[in-house]
Amino acid sequence: MEPLRRRFPLGAATGEGGEVAPTPAAPPHPGGGPPGTCAPACEPLRQRVIAALHTVHDPELPADLVELGLVYRLDVEAGGQVAIAMTLTAPGCPVAQTFPGEVEQTVRQVAGVTEAKVTLVWDPPWGPDRMSQVARLQVGML
Repeated sequence: MEPLRRRFPLGAATGEGGEVAPTPAAPPHPGGGPPGTCAPACEPLRQRVIAALHTVHDPELPADLVELGLVYRLDVEAGGQVAIAMTLTAPGCPVAQTFPGEVEQTVRQVAGVTEAKVTLVWDPPWGPDRMSQVARLQVGML
């Protein structure tokens, strides 16, 4: 597996080039949650990270990041390195500067995580079609 720093260069905040965002038709990860890479031995850590991401809620919508479809990719390496490509509901979102750091802090608190890097990407753009049925219910779209 390619080292985490090469796939997600430190300091990269915009995700220029879209190298981490899957196409909208990307298949889901076999263990559930957003697509990404994870060796079978990393699956328990991946599931703990996903559980932690479910505790982070969008400040303007009553739903979490995973249910809103804001997490585009989640990569977990054997050494506990976690890389997340995520987006926001809109580029002008008032928390664009602080929210990725909040997500990183939440992931770093997960047992077994040694490093966490969140990269903000804008391609493909987020839309309500990315929301789960749970999120649609929570925001009153159903």
